[in-house]
Amino acid sequence: MDTSDGKGQPAPSGLKILYNHRTRSRDGQSIHIDELIHALREEGHTVIVVEPQRVDAMASTVERRMLPQFAYELAELGYSIVEFIQLARAAIRHKPHAFYQRANLYMLSGVWLAGFFRIPYLLEVNAPLAQERGKFGGLSWPRLAAWSERTMWRHATAVLPVTKVLGRYVTDAGVPEARIVVTPNGVDTKRFAPADCEAAKRALGLSSPLVLGFVGYVREWHGLEHVVDLVAKDPAMSDAHLLIVGDGPARQALEERAKAAGVESRVTITGVMPHEKLPGYVSAFDIALQPEVTSYASPLKLFEYMAMGRAIVAPASENILEVLEDGADSILFPKGDMNAFAAAVARLAADAPLRAKLGAGAVAKIARRDLTWRGNAIRVAALAWNLSRPVHPASQAA
Repeated sequence: MDTSDGKGQPAPSGLKILYNHRTRSRDGQSIHIDELIHALREEGHTVIVVEPQRVDAMASTVERRMLPQFAYELAELGYSIVEFIQLARAAIRHKPHAFYQRANLYMLSGVWLAGFFRIPYLLEVNAPLAQERGKFGGLSWPRLAAWSERTMWRHATAVLPVTKVLGRYVTDAGVPEARIVVTPNGVDTKRFAPADCEAAKRALGLSSPLVLGFVGYVREWHGLEHVVDLVAKDPAMSDAHLLIVGDGPARQALEERAKAAGVESRVTITGVMPHEKLPGYVSAFDIALQPEVTSYASPLKLFEYMAMGRAIVAPASENILEVLEDGADSILFPKGDMNAFAAAVARLAADAPLRAKLGAGAVAKIARRDLTWRGNAIRVAALAWNLSRPVHPASQAA
Protein backbone atom coordinates (compact mmCIF):
# COMPACT_ATOMS: atom_id res chain seq x y z
CA MET A 1 0.00 0.00 0.00
CA ASP A 2 1.66 3.21 -1.20
CA THR A 3 1.43 6.14 1.20
CA SER A 4 4.23 8.18 -0.34
CA ASP A 5 3.98 11.56 -2.04
CA GLY A 6 3.65 10.06 -5.48
CA LYS A 7 4.93 7.41 -7.84
CA GLY A 8 7.64 7.86 -10.44
CA GLN A 9 8.37 11.11 -12.22
CA PRO A 10 6.51 14.40 -11.70
CA ALA A 11 3.88 15.10 -14.33
CA PRO A 12 4.51 17.75 -16.97
CA SER A 13 1.88 20.45 -17.29
CA GLY A 14 -0.77 19.98 -19.91
CA LEU A 15 -2.16 16.57 -18.99
CA LYS A 16 -5.75 15.88 -19.97
CA ILE A 17 -7.70 14.14 -17.21
CA LEU A 18 -11.28 12.97 -17.67
CA TYR A 19 -13.02 13.35 -14.28
CA ASN A 20 -16.31 11.71 -13.32
CA HIS A 21 -18.47 11.53 -10.21
CA ARG A 22 -22.11 10.98 -9.22
CA THR A 23 -22.24 13.26 -6.19
CA ARG A 24 -25.38 15.37 -6.35
CA SER A 25 -25.29 16.98 -2.91
CA ARG A 26 -23.44 20.25 -2.35
CA ASP A 27 -21.71 19.21 0.87
CA GLY A 28 -18.29 17.99 1.98
CA GLN A 29 -18.18 15.61 -0.97
CA SER A 30 -18.64 18.51 -3.37
CA ILE A 31 -15.85 20.42 -1.65
CA HIS A 32 -13.45 17.54 -2.24
CA ILE A 33 -14.50 17.33 -5.88
CA ASP A 34 -14.30 21.06 -6.59
CA GLU A 35 -11.03 21.60 -4.74
CA LEU A 36 -9.19 18.78 -6.49
CA ILE A 37 -10.44 19.84 -9.91
CA HIS A 38 -9.43 23.45 -9.20
CA ALA A 39 -5.99 22.41 -7.97
CA LEU A 40 -5.36 20.22 -11.02
CA ARG A 41 -6.27 23.11 -13.30
CA GLU A 42 -4.07 25.47 -11.30
CA GLU A 43 -1.19 23.09 -11.97
CA GLY A 44 -1.74 23.52 -15.71
CA HIS A 45 -3.76 20.40 -16.47
CA THR A 46 -7.00 20.18 -18.43
CA VAL A 47 -9.81 18.52 -16.48
CA ILE A 48 -12.85 17.41 -18.46
CA VAL A 49 -15.72 16.88 -16.01
CA VAL A 50 -18.66 14.55 -16.58
CA GLU A 51 -21.10 14.95 -13.69
CA PRO A 52 -24.79 15.12 -12.72
CA GLN A 53 -26.54 18.32 -11.72
CA ARG A 54 -25.87 19.07 -8.06
CA VAL A 55 -28.44 20.16 -5.43
CA ASP A 56 -28.30 21.69 -1.94
CA ALA A 57 -26.96 19.47 0.84
CA MET A 58 -30.28 19.37 2.74
CA ALA A 59 -32.38 18.60 -0.35
CA SER A 60 -33.32 15.17 -1.68
CA THR A 61 -33.50 14.35 -5.36
CA VAL A 62 -36.81 13.84 -7.17
CA GLU A 63 -35.78 10.31 -8.12
CA ARG A 64 -35.09 9.26 -4.53
CA ARG A 65 -38.41 10.74 -3.35
CA MET A 66 -40.52 9.15 -6.09
CA LEU A 67 -38.99 5.72 -6.64
CA PRO A 68 -39.14 2.81 -4.20
CA GLN A 69 -35.71 1.89 -2.94
CA PHE A 70 -35.32 -1.30 -5.00
CA ALA A 71 -36.18 0.61 -8.19
CA TYR A 72 -33.89 3.50 -7.32
CA GLU A 73 -30.95 1.12 -6.91
CA LEU A 74 -31.66 -0.52 -10.25
CA ALA A 75 -31.85 2.96 -11.79
CA GLU A 76 -28.39 3.67 -10.34
CA LEU A 77 -27.04 0.57 -12.05
CA GLY A 78 -28.82 1.41 -15.30
CA TYR A 79 -27.40 4.93 -15.22
CA SER A 80 -23.98 3.37 -15.82
CA ILE A 81 -25.00 2.99 -19.47
CA VAL A 82 -25.91 6.68 -19.81
CA GLU A 83 -22.74 7.64 -17.95
CA PHE A 84 -20.57 5.43 -20.17
CA ILE A 85 -21.97 7.05 -23.31
CA GLN A 86 -21.22 10.52 -21.91
CA LEU A 87 -17.71 9.47 -20.91
CA ALA A 88 -17.02 7.77 -24.22
CA ARG A 89 -18.00 10.92 -26.12
CA ALA A 90 -15.70 12.98 -23.89
CA ALA A 91 -12.85 10.49 -24.34
CA ILE A 92 -13.16 10.52 -28.12
CA ARG A 93 -13.33 14.31 -28.26
CA HIS A 94 -10.62 15.20 -25.73
CA LYS A 95 -8.21 12.22 -25.92
CA PRO A 96 -7.41 12.16 -22.18
CA HIS A 97 -4.20 10.78 -20.75
CA ALA A 98 -6.08 9.29 -17.79
CA PHE A 99 -9.53 8.77 -16.32
CA TYR A 100 -10.25 9.73 -12.68
CA GLN A 101 -13.49 8.63 -11.03
CA ARG A 102 -14.94 9.15 -7.56
CA ALA A 103 -16.40 5.78 -6.58
CA ASN A 104 -20.09 5.16 -6.00
CA LEU A 105 -22.26 2.07 -5.83
CA TYR A 106 -23.71 0.52 -8.98
CA MET A 107 -21.16 2.51 -11.01
CA LEU A 108 -19.68 0.37 -13.78
CA SER A 109 -19.14 3.09 -16.37
CA GLY A 110 -15.47 3.57 -15.42
CA VAL A 111 -14.72 -0.14 -15.72
CA TRP A 112 -16.20 -0.17 -19.22
CA LEU A 113 -14.51 3.08 -20.27
CA ALA A 114 -11.05 2.04 -19.13
CA GLY A 115 -11.41 -1.37 -20.75
CA PHE A 116 -12.70 -0.02 -24.07
CA PHE A 117 -10.29 2.89 -24.46
CA ARG A 118 -7.29 1.34 -22.69
CA ILE A 119 -6.55 4.39 -20.56
CA PRO A 120 -5.36 4.41 -16.93
CA TYR A 121 -8.24 4.29 -14.47
CA LEU A 122 -7.68 6.13 -11.17
CA LEU A 123 -10.44 5.39 -8.67
CA GLU A 124 -10.93 7.59 -5.59
CA VAL A 125 -12.55 5.71 -2.70
CA ASN A 126 -13.99 7.60 0.27
CA ALA A 127 -15.91 4.83 2.03
CA PRO A 128 -16.88 1.13 1.77
CA LEU A 129 -20.22 2.22 0.39
CA ALA A 130 -21.93 -1.17 0.23
CA GLN A 131 -21.29 -1.62 3.94
CA GLU A 132 -22.12 2.01 4.77
CA ARG A 133 -25.40 2.18 2.88
CA GLY A 134 -26.40 -1.26 4.08
CA LYS A 135 -25.93 -0.13 7.67
CA PHE A 136 -27.42 3.37 7.57
CA GLY A 137 -29.80 3.50 4.61
CA GLY A 138 -30.50 -0.10 3.83
CA LEU A 139 -29.98 -1.81 0.48
CA SER A 140 -32.55 -3.76 -1.50
CA TRP A 141 -29.82 -5.52 -3.47
CA PRO A 142 -26.89 -5.88 -1.02
CA ARG A 143 -25.08 -8.60 -2.98
CA LEU A 144 -25.40 -6.66 -6.23
CA ALA A 145 -24.19 -3.48 -4.52
CA ALA A 146 -21.17 -5.23 -3.00
CA TRP A 147 -20.37 -6.88 -6.34
CA SER A 148 -20.48 -3.54 -8.18
CA GLU A 149 -18.12 -2.00 -5.61
CA ARG A 150 -15.62 -4.88 -5.74
CA THR A 151 -15.71 -4.82 -9.52
CA MET A 152 -14.70 -1.14 -9.59
CA TRP A 153 -11.91 -1.66 -7.09
CA ARG A 154 -10.49 -4.70 -8.88
CA HIS A 155 -10.53 -3.17 -12.38
CA ALA A 156 -8.99 0.19 -11.46
CA THR A 157 -5.39 0.75 -12.51
CA ALA A 158 -4.84 2.53 -9.18
CA VAL A 159 -7.16 2.83 -6.19
CA LEU A 160 -6.90 6.00 -4.07
CA PRO A 161 -8.51 5.42 -0.64
CA VAL A 162 -8.49 8.37 1.74
CA THR A 163 -7.02 6.39 4.67
CA LYS A 164 -4.88 3.30 5.25
CA VAL A 165 -7.81 1.84 7.18
CA LEU A 166 -10.00 2.16 4.09
CA GLY A 167 -7.17 0.76 1.99
CA ARG A 168 -7.45 -2.51 3.89
CA TYR A 169 -11.07 -2.85 2.79
CA VAL A 170 -9.80 -2.65 -0.78
CA THR A 171 -6.99 -5.19 -0.30
CA ASP A 172 -9.44 -7.53 1.43
CA ALA A 173 -11.49 -7.41 -1.78
CA GLY A 174 -8.51 -8.80 -3.68
CA VAL A 175 -6.78 -5.67 -4.95
CA PRO A 176 -2.95 -5.91 -4.76
CA GLU A 177 -1.36 -3.44 -2.34
CA ALA A 178 0.90 -2.18 -5.14
CA ARG A 179 -2.15 -0.65 -6.84
CA ILE A 180 -3.30 1.25 -3.75
CA VAL A 181 -2.16 4.84 -3.15
CA VAL A 182 -3.52 6.36 0.07
CA THR A 183 -4.53 9.97 -0.61
CA PRO A 184 -6.13 11.76 2.36
CA ASN A 185 -8.25 14.88 2.15
CA GLY A 186 -6.50 18.23 1.91
CA VAL A 187 -6.94 21.93 2.50
CA ASP A 188 -6.40 25.21 0.65
CA THR A 189 -3.87 26.95 2.88
CA LYS A 190 -4.41 30.27 1.11
CA ARG A 191 -7.99 30.45 2.39
CA PHE A 192 -7.59 28.40 5.57
CA ALA A 193 -4.66 30.19 7.20
CA PRO A 194 -4.01 31.18 10.83
CA ALA A 195 -5.87 34.38 11.77
CA ASP A 196 -6.45 36.49 14.85
CA CYS A 197 -8.83 34.59 17.13
CA GLU A 198 -10.05 37.58 19.15
CA ALA A 199 -10.74 39.63 16.03
CA ALA A 200 -12.75 36.74 14.62
CA LYS A 201 -14.80 36.51 17.83
CA ARG A 202 -15.57 40.22 17.69
CA ALA A 203 -16.63 39.93 14.06
CA LEU A 204 -19.11 37.20 15.03
CA GLY A 205 -20.36 39.05 18.12
CA LEU A 206 -18.93 36.49 20.53
CA SER A 207 -17.81 37.89 23.88
CA SER A 208 -16.76 34.61 25.51
CA PRO A 209 -13.06 34.24 26.33
CA LEU A 210 -13.22 30.57 25.28
CA VAL A 211 -14.98 29.25 22.18
CA LEU A 212 -15.39 25.53 21.55
CA GLY A 213 -16.04 24.92 17.87
CA PHE A 214 -17.33 22.20 15.56
CA VAL A 215 -17.86 22.27 11.79
CA GLY A 216 -20.01 19.81 9.90
CA TYR A 217 -23.27 17.98 9.39
CA VAL A 218 -24.61 17.45 12.91
CA ARG A 219 -25.55 13.84 13.59
CA GLU A 220 -26.44 12.07 16.84
CA TRP A 221 -23.28 9.98 16.80
CA HIS A 222 -21.05 13.07 16.83
CA GLY A 223 -21.57 13.24 20.58
CA LEU A 224 -22.02 17.02 20.74
CA GLU A 225 -24.59 16.64 23.53
CA HIS A 226 -21.63 15.91 25.80
CA VAL A 227 -20.12 19.27 24.88
CA VAL A 228 -23.40 21.01 25.75
CA ASP A 229 -23.31 19.27 29.13
CA LEU A 230 -19.68 20.33 29.60
CA VAL A 231 -20.53 23.98 28.94
CA ALA A 232 -23.46 23.74 31.37
CA LYS A 233 -21.87 21.83 34.25
CA ASP A 234 -18.10 22.31 34.32
CA PRO A 235 -17.14 25.35 36.44
CA ALA A 236 -14.09 25.88 34.23
CA MET A 237 -16.50 26.36 31.29
CA SER A 238 -18.72 28.97 32.93
CA ASP A 239 -17.74 31.55 30.30
CA ALA A 240 -17.33 29.15 27.38
CA HIS A 241 -19.38 29.30 24.19
CA LEU A 242 -20.13 26.34 21.91
CA LEU A 243 -20.18 27.35 18.24
CA ILE A 244 -21.49 24.69 15.85
CA VAL A 245 -21.07 25.67 12.21
CA GLY A 246 -23.49 23.47 10.34
CA ASP A 247 -26.88 21.79 10.54
CA GLY A 248 -28.32 18.32 10.62
CA PRO A 249 -30.76 15.90 12.23
CA ALA A 250 -29.29 16.33 15.74
CA ARG A 251 -29.74 20.11 15.78
CA GLN A 252 -33.16 20.24 17.48
CA ALA A 253 -32.10 17.84 20.24
CA LEU A 254 -28.98 19.89 20.94
CA GLU A 255 -30.93 23.14 21.11
CA GLU A 256 -33.48 21.57 23.46
CA ARG A 257 -30.70 20.18 25.65
CA ALA A 258 -29.02 23.59 25.84
CA LYS A 259 -32.31 25.26 26.73
CA ALA A 260 -33.08 22.69 29.44
CA ALA A 261 -29.60 23.25 30.91
CA GLY A 262 -30.03 27.02 30.85
CA VAL A 263 -27.13 27.64 28.45
CA GLU A 264 -29.00 28.35 25.22
CA SER A 265 -27.36 31.80 25.09
CA ARG A 266 -23.95 30.11 25.07
CA VAL A 267 -24.69 27.59 22.32
CA THR A 268 -24.90 28.78 18.71
CA ILE A 269 -25.79 26.58 15.74
CA THR A 270 -25.38 28.55 12.54
CA GLY A 271 -27.16 26.31 10.07
CA VAL A 272 -25.64 25.41 6.70
CA MET A 273 -22.81 27.79 5.89
CA PRO A 274 -21.12 28.32 2.50
CA HIS A 275 -17.66 26.80 2.53
CA GLU A 276 -16.02 30.09 1.61
CA LYS A 277 -17.27 31.59 4.89
CA LEU A 278 -15.86 28.85 7.12
CA PRO A 279 -12.45 30.47 7.75
CA GLY A 280 -14.16 33.39 9.48
CA TYR A 281 -15.85 30.98 11.88
CA VAL A 282 -12.99 28.53 12.47
CA SER A 283 -10.74 31.52 13.26
CA ALA A 284 -12.94 32.15 16.31
CA PHE A 285 -12.35 28.67 17.75
CA ASP A 286 -10.02 28.36 20.71
CA ILE A 287 -10.57 24.60 20.72
CA ALA A 288 -11.68 22.67 17.63
CA LEU A 289 -13.72 19.56 18.35
CA GLN A 290 -13.81 16.19 16.60
CA PRO A 291 -15.65 14.19 19.30
CA GLU A 292 -16.34 11.17 17.10
CA VAL A 293 -15.31 9.88 13.70
CA THR A 294 -16.20 7.11 11.27
CA SER A 295 -13.40 4.56 11.55
CA TYR A 296 -12.29 4.71 7.89
CA ALA A 297 -12.94 8.41 7.11
CA SER A 298 -10.58 11.30 6.38
CA PRO A 299 -12.50 14.21 7.98
CA LEU A 300 -12.27 17.33 5.83
CA LYS A 301 -12.75 19.62 8.84
CA LEU A 302 -9.66 18.13 10.51
CA PHE A 303 -7.32 19.50 7.83
CA GLU A 304 -9.03 22.90 7.97
CA TYR A 305 -8.65 23.02 11.76
CA MET A 306 -4.97 22.11 11.37
CA ALA A 307 -4.22 24.66 8.67
CA MET A 308 -5.77 27.42 10.78
CA GLY A 309 -3.71 26.52 13.83
CA ARG A 310 -6.59 25.50 16.04
CA ALA A 311 -6.02 23.32 19.13
CA ILE A 312 -7.75 20.04 18.27
CA VAL A 313 -9.40 17.42 20.47
CA ALA A 314 -10.07 14.17 18.60
CA PRO A 315 -10.43 10.42 19.21
CA ALA A 316 -7.28 8.29 18.99
CA SER A 317 -8.77 6.03 16.32
CA GLU A 318 -6.48 4.46 13.76
CA ASN A 319 -7.50 6.75 10.92
CA ILE A 320 -7.01 9.87 13.05
CA LEU A 321 -3.59 8.60 14.12
CA GLU A 322 -2.63 8.54 10.44
CA VAL A 323 -2.74 12.36 10.61
CA LEU A 324 -2.49 13.58 14.21
CA GLU A 325 -0.05 12.98 17.07
CA ASP A 326 -1.12 13.34 20.67
CA GLY A 327 0.70 16.17 22.45
CA ALA A 328 2.37 17.44 19.28
CA ASP A 329 -0.53 18.81 17.22
CA SER A 330 -3.62 17.68 19.15
CA ILE A 331 -4.98 16.12 22.30
CA LEU A 332 -6.29 12.65 21.57
CA PHE A 333 -8.56 10.54 23.75
CA PRO A 334 -9.69 6.89 23.62
CA LYS A 335 -12.42 6.62 21.02
CA GLY A 336 -15.86 6.51 22.61
CA ASP A 337 -14.67 7.55 26.08
CA MET A 338 -16.69 10.72 26.66
CA ASN A 339 -15.20 11.22 30.14
CA ALA A 340 -11.75 11.31 28.60
CA PHE A 341 -13.06 13.64 25.89
CA ALA A 342 -14.40 16.04 28.53
CA ALA A 343 -11.12 15.87 30.44
CA ALA A 344 -9.16 16.70 27.27
CA VAL A 345 -11.35 19.73 26.56
CA ALA A 346 -11.05 20.92 30.15
CA ARG A 347 -7.28 20.50 30.03
CA LEU A 348 -7.01 22.66 26.93
CA ALA A 349 -9.47 25.22 28.29
CA ALA A 350 -7.15 25.86 31.22
CA ASP A 351 -3.90 25.97 29.24
CA ALA A 352 -3.56 28.71 26.60
CA PRO A 353 0.18 28.02 25.98
CA LEU A 354 -0.64 24.37 25.22
CA ARG A 355 -3.34 25.47 22.78
CA ALA A 356 -0.81 27.68 21.00
CA LYS A 357 1.76 24.88 20.88
CA LEU A 358 -0.68 22.37 19.41
CA GLY A 359 -1.95 24.87 16.85
CA ALA A 360 1.57 25.65 15.68
CA GLY A 361 2.34 21.94 15.47
CA ALA A 362 -0.71 21.35 13.31
CA VAL A 363 0.20 24.15 10.89
CA ALA A 364 3.74 22.78 10.63
CA LYS A 365 2.47 19.28 9.85
CA ILE A 366 0.23 20.53 7.03
CA ALA A 367 3.29 22.15 5.48
CA ARG A 368 5.68 19.28 6.16
CA ARG A 369 3.45 16.59 4.68
CA ASP A 370 1.86 18.90 2.09
CA LEU A 371 -1.64 17.90 3.19
CA THR A 372 -3.15 20.33 0.70
CA TRP A 373 -5.35 20.11 -2.37
CA ARG A 374 -2.42 21.34 -4.43
CA GLY A 375 -0.29 18.53 -3.01
CA ASN A 376 -2.99 16.02 -3.85
CA ALA A 377 -3.25 17.40 -7.39
CA ILE A 378 0.50 17.07 -7.89
CA ARG A 379 0.40 13.47 -6.64
CA VAL A 380 -2.63 12.56 -8.75
CA ALA A 381 -1.12 14.10 -11.87
CA ALA A 382 2.20 12.31 -11.28
CA LEU A 383 0.36 9.02 -10.90
CA ALA A 384 -1.72 9.64 -14.02
CA TRP A 385 1.38 10.59 -16.01
CA ASN A 386 3.43 7.60 -14.96
CA LEU A 387 0.57 5.21 -15.62
CA SER A 388 -0.26 6.75 -18.99
CA ARG A 389 3.22 6.78 -20.51
CA PRO A 390 3.21 3.17 -21.74
CA VAL A 391 -0.42 3.48 -22.83
CA HIS A 392 -1.77 5.15 -25.95
CA PRO A 393 -4.22 8.04 -25.49
CA ALA A 394 -7.92 7.32 -25.76
CA SER A 395 -8.21 8.42 -29.36
CA GLN A 396 -5.62 5.91 -30.52
CA ALA A 397 -7.58 3.12 -28.89
CA ALA A 398 -10.89 4.32 -30.23
